[in-house]
Amino acid sequence: MSLLELIGRADERALAAGAVACLERCLPLLAGPEAEPLRPLWASCENGQEWAIRLAAVRTEMEQGSVSAGPAALVRAMLGAAPSDFAAVPLREWADACSLVALRVHGRFDAPDGDVPADEEDLLKAARSGEPAAVGPLVAGELERQVRILEILAETTGTAGSGAGLRKALDLSTEGRRVLRAVMSRRARGRS
Repeated sequence: MSLLELIGRADERALAAGAVACLERCLPLLAGPEAEPLRPLWASCENGQEWAIRLAAVRTEMEQGSVSAGPAALVRAMLGAAPSDFAAVPLREWADACSLVALRVHGRFDAPDGDVPADEEDLLKAARSGEPAAVGPLVAGELERQVRILEILAETTGTAGSGAGLRKALDLSTEGRRVLRAVMSRRARGRS
């Protein structure tokens, strides 16, 4: 099943967790290696309990640091766009937008110069639709993580293991976060 189909079929829990997972993997742009600013949102993904309160607290914490233009600004904008309502329609729009931003961010690090490829929009549309696309390894890995997370969450919805599904999603996101941090570190060393 394609990423877009999975997003289209997901329930509130999977949409919220999928979007938070995308932001989690992009955190190296905004937070230090030990920072866990999105943990309160993960705790609300199961049933939306205190979602709006926790979202406001996370936004406040994440607005502390300065962010220049570029990928970091895109990630912060996605956090700002998160809906306060834990409902399917606004969460689906947000999850879709977070998915696209995470893929774009990873695409910038696939490009040696960090520039946006001219055909980025078409490539990402094809990749998210399940069509073969000539994307770089970071985008391919990010796409695979997004699909896997939504599959895990769909498999565990309404089961006794639903909490374990969220834990697996967090673990996959933490792994993706480490990958992006390593790429950023390598690129920074290459410039110096």
